[in-house]
Amino acid sequence: MAENKDDNTIICRCEDLTLSDIRKAIAEGCRSINEVKRVTRAGMGTCQGRTCSPLIAQELASFHKIPIEEIEKPAFRQPLTPIKMGDLAEGGGNE
Repeated sequence: MAENKDDNTIICRCEDLTLSDIRKAIAEGCRSINEVKRVTRAGMGTCQGRTCSPLIAQELASFHKIPIEEIEKPAFRQPLTPIKMGDLAEGGGNE
């Protein structure tokens, strides 16, 4: 699907990554969206991959010549904020 796109097409708007950046990561051995994410930061921006993950999955499927359904879905983690142990001891301070 993305074969007709220019290498300068932006795939991850949040991290300003192009199709060329994604294809390079895949050609260097990335086999999942999470691996592409670790190498390029794709999907780590504000949208958390909602826009670029499907596009990356298409590129992975195309490169590895497998159905897109076989591409492992990315891992999502809850956003965390560090807190002080003292705040926990005091009940969190949310009064």
